Amino acid sequence: MEYLQRLVAQFAKLPGIGTKTAQRLAYHVITMPVDDVKQFARDMYDARGKVKYCSVCGNLSEQEVCEVCSDTRRDASIICVVKDARDVYAIEKTHEYRGLYHVLGGTISPLEGIGPDDIAIKPLLTRLQGEVQEVILATNPDVQGEATAAYISRLIAPLGVQVTRIAHGVPIGTELEYADEVTLAKAIEGRRNIF
Repeated sequence: MEYLQRLVAQFAKLPGIGTKTAQRLAYHVITMPVDDVKQFARDMYDARGKVKYCSVCGNLSEQEVCEVCSDTRRDASIICVVKDARDVYAIEKTHEYRGLYHVLGGTISPLEGIGPDDIAIKPLLTRLQGEVQEVILATNPDVQGEATAAYISRLIAPLGVQVTRIAHGVPIGTELEYADEVTLAKAIEGRRNIF
């Protein structure tokens, strides 16, 4: 079954999709009504052609400037720096943040040959010449994310802009005995006053 195997292979190329999941997805597509499959394929093709990067922050958008950057109700004095557009989506789901974003498009990773010039740090520094008062570094709490946050904070410090880092620690609903050592250490390190 050449066509089915080709479909499985395509699904398996997606991040986080193993062989078993790729097979389930392929079998599901095969059993879908033909019109639904055509629409699915059209939607993928259209999204790939119409979605681009915001010219201001690097977020995904169907316009030249994304909805966040063009929203005049957002607080332009705060920029939250993230690794990619998925992080913008995750933060927006909280409905707690009302500032702007800057998408780096990756993190510094010397082992993978990704240096500071390979991600959008220079455009960030250009944006700081305006009314920005605070930069929130919201990169992942892994080695690359921490290295990127440290590098950016050193660049921004002389500019007089406040640099903050998102808190890391024990997720709500987790029992301490099940948290790993690094998570607990970050929680202790990031502790704050109650009153």
